[in-house]
Amino acid sequence: MVKTVGRQFLEYTGQVQPQLGERGANGQLLYPYLPSPELVEAVNLAIYLERPLLLKGEPGCGKTLLANAVAYELGLNLEAWYVKSTSRAQDGLYTYDTVGRLRDAQLAASNSLSAEQIQQIYNPANYLRWGPLGKAFRGENLSVVLIDEIDKADIDFPNDLLLELDQKRFIVEETGDEIKAKVAPIVLITSNDEKDLPDAFLRRCLFHYVEFPDNERLREIICNIFPDISPKLVDKAVARFLELRKIIAESRGEMGKNVSTSELIDWFKVLKRNPQDKILGQLDGKLPFLGVLLKNWVDHQRYLAYLKNRG
Repeated sequence: MVKTVGRQFLEYTGQVQPQLGERGANGQLLYPYLPSPELVEAVNLAIYLERPLLLKGEPGCGKTLLANAVAYELGLNLEAWYVKSTSRAQDGLYTYDTVGRLRDAQLAASNSLSAEQIQQIYNPANYLRWGPLGKAFRGENLSVVLIDEIDKADIDFPNDLLLELDQKRFIVEETGDEIKAKVAPIVLITSNDEKDLPDAFLRRCLFHYVEFPDNERLREIICNIFPDISPKLVDKAVARFLELRKIIAESRGEMGKNVSTSELIDWFKVLKRNPQDKILGQLDGKLPFLGVLLKNWVDHQRYLAYLKNRG
């Protein structure tokens, strides 16, 4: 249920977590999200200052899931915008169904529509489709907007959102209407640093780098997601996972993708399906189900070479 509430009463704590097996409004399974105190502070600053929060960090470290966690704890709707290389800034505001209007005009010309349907053709507003930001601006209640992987789009994409993110308004060119946010949404933006973002865009954002979790935080994450798992298995598997990350990082330098938290969670899903004694034994040698963790042959070779050199 969505709360109608002002920002001055909102505070994200990171302590309100979904129950085991709970699903969101879209049917997606919800997982606990354990933010660092610094990340909690960054979210609350973004809420208070009404500024977008730009999140960076290596892929798979949990940037995208933060929006779900904030929306869940605060009881707000989440509008997600997953940016692609072909995305335009306007897509997040609205799109205009030109093809649909042309189709209707052709049907009208062939006398296939009623007088009422023909009248609707002359109203451009009937062909507007609102994007995530457009829905959030038009909504009566506060919401969370996720702009995911903004660096995937063209370099001009962030600059085309300056007015919208700064003044919380935009113009619908087809109708001339100005859409001004009734309640400024909480905007979280993620980037994988695939390209530099413009200075003008960065000036309008707050920034936080999501650090990769340490041993203790990884154990806490796994135990919260899998509360029935053996602590002995968690300790040993997490230690071997961090060892693998170090091996891959040292062998490839700064190039390529390292093993992420999301892959660790998938790995534990597989591990817990097998007898514990069997898995504990396998963790003493070559890691089991390696294809869940390493996604290219070069990293497999690096890891196998490390095991061979270690003897």
